[in-house]
Amino acid sequence: MSGTRTKLMDATLRVLRDRGVAGASARTIATEAGVNQALVFYHFGSVATLLADACRYGTEARVSVYRKRFAAVASLPELLAVGRSLHEEERRLGNVAVLAQVLAGAQSDPALRPAVAAALDLWVTELDALLDRLLSGGPLAGVTDTRGLARAVAAAFIGLELYEGVDGSAAGDAFAALERIAVLAEVVEDLGPVARRALRARLRRAGRTA
Repeated sequence: MSGTRTKLMDATLRVLRDRGVAGASARTIATEAGVNQALVFYHFGSVATLLADACRYGTEARVSVYRKRFAAVASLPELLAVGRSLHEEERRLGNVAVLAQVLAGAQSDPALRPAVAAALDLWVTELDALLDRLLSGGPLAGVTDTRGLARAVAAAFIGLELYEGVDGSAAGDAFAALERIAVLAEVVEDLGPVARRALRARLRRAGRTA
């Protein structure tokens, strides 16, 4: 990847964070990057393509930061602890604000949708593998759609970031509720074999009627 392409994508992420998708024009991005505006179109063809590539590029960088930490997680409470850390750091850096901006832009610009979906899928893939590992061997293995659960977690994470912007205590309350659910999940793990079989049967029935 050329230095100019990287410089433009980094500049795009800063513009999205500070000015939103409405302020992400070729002129504004080029000025932020310190390059000629024509280079936006030379390297990306359009502003929409630059926004899409920058979203994917930024998400790949953030996922790689957390990959090792995800690999070290051994329980749901540990996952929540990492989630709290990720929440605080990503909010401080403004990265979820960037993702929220491109999500908003994708509502009206179909060209952005595949790239935004692909960026979100990077997080979902990591969470799916992690949840599958944490739940394997327990009573929820084989009856829990970990991919669907991973998507719900990713969507909730973005929603929490946006919600916290208007209600500062919202994220704390949500994490506290999730911690209680994690404790409940650990209690389920300690059930005896008869109770486990009954739970799995009930979950399978619920899955068939969902």
